[in-house]
Amino acid sequence: MNISKIYRKRIIPAECILLKDDLIVMQDEEVIITKWNTINPKTTFSHGSSCFFLKDGIKVSKIYRSDNSLLHWYCDIVEYSFDPAENAMTFTDLLADVIVDPDGLTKVVDLDELAEAMEKNLITKEQMTSCLRNLNHLLSLIYRDKFDRLQSRLDTLGL
Repeated sequence: MNISKIYRKRIIPAECILLKDDLIVMQDEEVIITKWNTINPKTTFSHGSSCFFLKDGIKVSKIYRSDNSLLHWYCDIVEYSFDPAENAMTFTDLLADVIVDPDGLTKVVDLDELAEAMEKNLITKEQMTSCLRNLNHLLSLIYRDKFDRLQSRLDTLGL
């Protein structure tokens, strides 16, 4: 698989956009690693890098302020689909997110959106089940001090 395009699909709000300016730095059967600048200017952060863990349904992003200082790690629970005709990967954000601050403080966010998506039938039972299992796997790594296994994919590339 040789990805040349990445799409981000959101459930809330409903949208699917081509991440046309993201730079694919590295890819193999397990991960896709990208560098990017924010799509819309933000006051708290300006750029970052992401590692898509294809088998785990997790996207780990390292988020930087405009002065290149680390703001935090942002982890999305996602699902992936590949379109071989377009050489494109679409990742669908399954709404549950985890933020890990540089000091290790961990916050789980957007579970209210996940519940809303289920209530409004915007996600399937299978997506909900996958989301919760992948979220549990991610939190287990964090709580057992093994988050560095995910961080190292970006850190070793100097991203």
